Amino acid sequence: MFIDKSLKQYALDTKSSDPTPGGGSVSAYVGTLGSALTSMVGGLTFSKKNYEELPEEVRTNLEANAKELEGLFEELANVVDEDTNAFDKVMEAFKMPKETDEEKKARSQAIQDGYKIALEVPLKCAEKCHRVLELQDVFAAYGNVNAITDIGVGVLLAYSGLEGALLNVTINLGSIKDEEYRTTISAKVSSLLNSAKELKEASLKVVYERLNA
Repeated sequence: MFIDKSLKQYALDTKSSDPTPGGGSVSAYVGTLGSALTSMVGGLTFSKKNYEELPEEVRTNLEANAKELEGLFEELANVVDEDTNAFDKVMEAFKMPKETDEEKKARSQAIQDGYKIALEVPLKCAEKCHRVLELQDVFAAYGNVNAITDIGVGVLLAYSGLEGALLNVTINLGSIKDEEYRTTISAKVSSLLNSAKELKEASLKVVYERLNA
C-alpha cells in the first residue's frame, strides 16, 4: 500500500515511469495533508491558555470540526490507494473477448462500468476535500495565530486535492457514453469547483488579514 510507505519512497514511486501512483492518488494524499495540518492547528489552539476565553459557540464549532477532520483524514488516506486501483476494472474490461456480437456488447458495457468506477473514486476524493475546506474557516478565524500560516497551507492543499481529483473525474467522464450520467456528473464537478474556490478565497482572506495584523 502506498499510504504505508515513507514520504521519500512515495515520491520516488510517483517519479518513476510506472503510471501508479498518479495524479489521483497524489491528489488524495495532498488532501490528507490539508486535513492533517488543520488538525495540527486545532491541537495548538486547544492547548492555548486563553482558549476558554473564546465564545462557547466558537469552541463548540472548533471541537466539532476537529473531530470530523479526524475521520476525513482516514478517509482521504484510504483513497490514496483506492484511486490507484480504480482503473483496474477498465483495464480488465479491455482484455475481455470480442469475437462475437454478444462478447462485444458485454465488453463495451464492462468498459463503461469500469470508467464509472474510475470516475467515482476521485469524485469521492473531491467531495471529502470540499468538506475539509468547509471545516477550515473557523480555524482560519479563531485558530492559534502562531499557526496561521499552517492553516493557510492546509487550505491550499485541500483545494489542490479537490481540483486535482476533479481533473481525473473529467478525463474519465469523456469516455462515458451515457449522456444523462455525463450531464449529472459535469454539473456536480462545476458546483464543487466553484464552491471550493469561494471557500478557499474566503479562508485565505482571513488568513492574510490575521497574518498582516
